[in-house]
Amino acid sequence: MVNGLAFRIMGRDGDVDDLVQDSFLEALRHLERLDNPQAFASWLGSIVVRTAGKRLRKRSLLNRLGLRRATPIDADTILSHDAPPDVRADLSRLYASLDEMHHEARTALVLHRVEGMSLPEAANAMGISLSTIKRRIQTAERVLAKSTREEGP
Repeated sequence: MVNGLAFRIMGRDGDVDDLVQDSFLEALRHLERLDNPQAFASWLGSIVVRTAGKRLRKRSLLNRLGLRRATPIDADTILSHDAPPDVRADLSRLYASLDEMHHEARTALVLHRVEGMSLPEAANAMGISLSTIKRRIQTAERVLAKSTREEGP
């Protein structure tokens, strides 16, 4: 679950393995904060989301400074070959646009559209309010729509 979530948020790169390891270390450091053992999966998922956010923020800064080159995410490595063609096309467009999005909007969109989380679940995973997650998804959807218009039919 942790590896899959990290992979879908980050895309295929060297950061995924480090993100998974850092997430487990963070979870072990703060295990006493887990009040409900039945909620372990969602608690751990929120740690992955927050840790991914830190990595994406750092990546974005390095890209802006010219110290790192943005590499597009190959959607074929993420998408199931059994997925219907319309779903594959939609997710391919989404993953092609992710690097153009602010890391917070990107994470919100992936949690909602790719992970299938409800808005309250995604907001909880990111540690933000429902209205904030709605704004971030709306921002990401605008970037996605603009990218789709520029790409053409």
